[in-house]
Amino acid sequence: MTDASSMTTLSLTPKEQEICELLVGVVEAIHTQQPEQPRLVLRIAGGWVRDKLLGLESHDIDIAIDNMSGFDLAQHVNQYLSEHGYPVSTIAKISQNPERSKHLETATTSVLGLLVDFVNLRSETYNSDSRIPQIEFGTPADDAFRRDITINALFYNIHTRQVEDFTGRGLADLRDGIVRTPLEPFKTFTDDPLRVLRVLRFASRFDYAIDEETAEAIMRPEIKCDLDAKISRERVG
Repeated sequence: MTDASSMTTLSLTPKEQEICELLVGVVEAIHTQQPEQPRLVLRIAGGWVRDKLLGLESHDIDIAIDNMSGFDLAQHVNQYLSEHGYPVSTIAKISQNPERSKHLETATTSVLGLLVDFVNLRSETYNSDSRIPQIEFGTPADDAFRRDITINALFYNIHTRQVEDFTGRGLADLRDGIVRTPLEPFKTFTDDPLRVLRVLRFASRFDYAIDEETAEAIMRPEIKCDLDAKISRERVG
């Protein structure tokens, strides 16, 4: 396993280093244009951070934004690229819910030849009537705790160049080879039964152990019933 002392900073490729420096430049340009607005903080999220810590190649970069929509930031990035003589790619816009969540528009585009997704930090709230969460802007901690497992809930802050572990368990679980949910697993699987499959998939992919509480929740009859029903609906729909 990776030594814990080496798991707060990352070794970037020259291309990744260039993208981080470019994004810091974009943030500075936005702050110069809009000094009255809070300064943006950008983080690389999720699987890229996990894979870099494991010494694996990762070609998809997800940029998490604290107070701007992904589409708006992508437009600023393209403007910055154009002004500095870089090639500019088309932005693909993805809306969570065009009627209710315009502020949550995410975007995908190519930056210096790498595919980059831009998405704001999010919080999710479930109610008993629906398994579709209400999604709003969130804090880094909100975003980390809404994720499926702790090793996928890590961030890389492009300004401080440090790995951030808001669940307090992601780095240790990556070191120890453990798959667990950030929040109480029974509630996690009740809200979204398909997360059971993600837990199993990542445990198999990395040959990691599923922590005891998470494994017990997976075996609960009501969770197995919910998962069967969810899979059946997905196949029908």
